Amino acid sequence: MSEKKKEKRTVNYKKMAVGTLIFVVVAFVLIFGALYLYLSSFNNGAVDLSKKGISSKLSKGEVEQIVKDGESCNILVMGVDVGTPGATNADDPKRTDTMIVAHYNAEDKKISLVSIPRDTLITIDGKNQKINAAHAIGGVTSAVDAVEKLLGIRIDYYGKINYEGFRKVIDAIGGVDMDITRTMNYDDPTQNLSIHFKKGTTVHLNGKKAEEFFRWRKNNDGTGFANGDLDRIENQHMFISKVMEKVKNPTIVIKIPSILSAIQSSVETNMDAKDIMKYGYIFATINKDQLSMYTVKGDLKTISGQSYLVYDDAKNKEIISKLNDNKVLDIDKSKLRIKIVNGTKKAGLASDFSTYLVSKGYNKAVTENGGTTSKTKIIVYNSNNDIKTTLIKDFKTDNIEFLSSEQENFDIIVMLGEDHEYMY
Repeated sequence: MSEKKKEKRTVNYKKMAVGTLIFVVVAFVLIFGALYLYLSSFNNGAVDLSKKGISSKLSKGEVEQIVKDGESCNILVMGVDVGTPGATNADDPKRTDTMIVAHYNAEDKKISLVSIPRDTLITIDGKNQKINAAHAIGGVTSAVDAVEKLLGIRIDYYGKINYEGFRKVIDAIGGVDMDITRTMNYDDPTQNLSIHFKKGTTVHLNGKKAEEFFRWRKNNDGTGFANGDLDRIENQHMFISKVMEKVKNPTIVIKIPSILSAIQSSVETNMDAKDIMKYGYIFATINKDQLSMYTVKGDLKTISGQSYLVYDDAKNKEIISKLNDNKVLDIDKSKLRIKIVNGTKKAGLASDFSTYLVSKGYNKAVTENGGTTSKTKIIVYNSNNDIKTTLIKDFKTDNIEFLSSEQENFDIIVMLGEDHEYMY
């Protein structure tokens, strides 16, 4: 073969390689652009939490950055129930059957999933409620507010899915295999729910079977989880681990279109397309040793005939630390000088709140009446944001302003507004 022919063939190979590369790049950009536009529809009608600006355009250069490091964030994942059995009204109040805070730590590249038992005690408008009722009472805003106040954190994003969407997604990824560790026999005709699994078997869970496994708590004869929802959460964590393993399989790539199609009509989120892709990539590619799962801890108590899980600050220090990138600061509450101003016509409101703060470890506050205030606000003097997490959790509001003053006699001034209710 002549040198000229060899040279020509080499050049042709190079042209072919360059042509192939260009085709792949163009195809990627087109697919990526189509995917971006598709995902952009996911937050249509979502609740604006006013936590982050929602961008609708992808700036130049962000395509290359989209799958790289994201900022630390807290994402509240909610699975809502069917509402009132047999109801046809789309606005029928729906409780959250599952609440999980997914935290991504941008510094150590780790993910923490924190499950919140649905029987956890909260107060809404001064009344005791289980946290799973927050969404039924006030929708996403109420649910997010309840979680933020309970844990003293900021929720950046939320994602809400119903059972139909859950089934579709599991079917789209091809289901998962699960070892059954206990016999499950439960039937509820009102919800079209029939759960039957035999201990010691390995079952392939498609969407319908996965829902049954995810929701089971007790059998028809009353036997089941000794600790109710707490044990059910352990079951859910096992299932989530299986799903994470499944989505890490390279073959999942060819299923992405069907997965997106499955969830589009069933998922509501305030994430924009850019963030969906960014954090979706992070979660899907995380190593097993970088993922941890926890459950909010507390004491099981019966109050006015209702059973609740009463949140315990001391038992949840590690969890709260994880949700704040391990930056939770212990402060000496007994040294803080506090004044509480009642900006309402509710008699004794400031004194009531002072009593509540004492139960949280603070000194008795100075109380007084003031001008009418619509929204509760905390003013913190001569301090920094390091104590913000603790204040949100203890004072039950995130409306906090930090100021500097050498003449102020108090470290914290609380202005109680019309939105504040009696604590006792």
